[in-house]
Amino acid sequence: MSEELRSLLWTGSSLRVLDQLLLPSEMEWIDCTTYKDVYSVIKNMNIRGAPAIGVAAAYGMALAAREALTAPQPARFVLDAADYLKSARPTAVNLAWAVDRSLADGAPSLGKDPRAVADELAAFAGRLAQDDEDQNLALSKHGADLFEDGDSILTICNTGALATYRYGTAFGAINEAFRQGKRIQVIALETRPYLQGARLTALELVKAGIPFHLITDGMAGFVMSHGMVTKVIVGADRIASNGDFANKIGTYQLAVLSQYHGLPFYTAAPLSSFDFSIASGADIPVEQRDESEVLSFAGHRVAAEGARAFNPSFDVTPNQLLSGIVTERGVFRHPFGNWERP
Repeated sequence: MSEELRSLLWTGSSLRVLDQLLLPSEMEWIDCTTYKDVYSVIKNMNIRGAPAIGVAAAYGMALAAREALTAPQPARFVLDAADYLKSARPTAVNLAWAVDRSLADGAPSLGKDPRAVADELAAFAGRLAQDDEDQNLALSKHGADLFEDGDSILTICNTGALATYRYGTAFGAINEAFRQGKRIQVIALETRPYLQGARLTALELVKAGIPFHLITDGMAGFVMSHGMVTKVIVGADRIASNGDFANKIGTYQLAVLSQYHGLPFYTAAPLSSFDFSIASGADIPVEQRDESEVLSFAGHRVAAEGARAFNPSFDVTPNQLLSGIVTERGVFRHPFGNWERP
């Protein structure tokens, strides 16, 4: 990138979160000094993107362990904090995965040495952040191999550095291809109702210098039917054992449109976004957010008074519509199921 954006910064005593609700017009940081602060920024979508949520949750656990030093029952405090953090958002598996791994890392000292737990969870969060960075870089390089000169790549939502600890997933692959000198362009969906595509992906594309056009979500079929798209790549918040995956609402219809128009359709995510405890996408919980997000725009109601809205934040795409799943280990293709190597 010519100018890199970061979603999270750890100061040693607090987690600084770039407030993505204010982008692109304002760049302000939220200082999280307690695990409840971290819960709030995840719940309220000041930070979003499955990998970024996972790293934030790990640092939330580190803050909880530090807070527990003055609690009457430190071990109980940490366990309650874990449950609280995991309840922030249900669909992205990285959240619960990071919290559970934090607990496992601190388990030997839990109930015995609160200071050791605090030190261990802070160190674990740092390792998790570095792992996310390394995995996303490897993923980006594998994904870049899918693209070639002349490609026009369609994507939805935001999957760049703002959605991860660094580099990004689907956007990381696009950016890596461009960095390698491939002559590509991007078509980015605005992504209602939070406009992550318009506010965040467009910002990252501008900063990276990648040619692109922004379109409304309803224009995807038009641009495909007019030969303006050659490949599609999206992110994933949770991938089931059979390759079904949840991603931002609107992804499923892109997969159907891609199959109809004969376009390769990929998802990109680190292996931490896989949930091997579930067999298929039917088992993925889909977050239902407040209807006000659909009934209003930029804080102003646009729907008629008395109107009601339905607001699932994600949808689930069946693996049959996938051309491949890009991970840090490479690109997995049909038949999905053996996740040891592509």
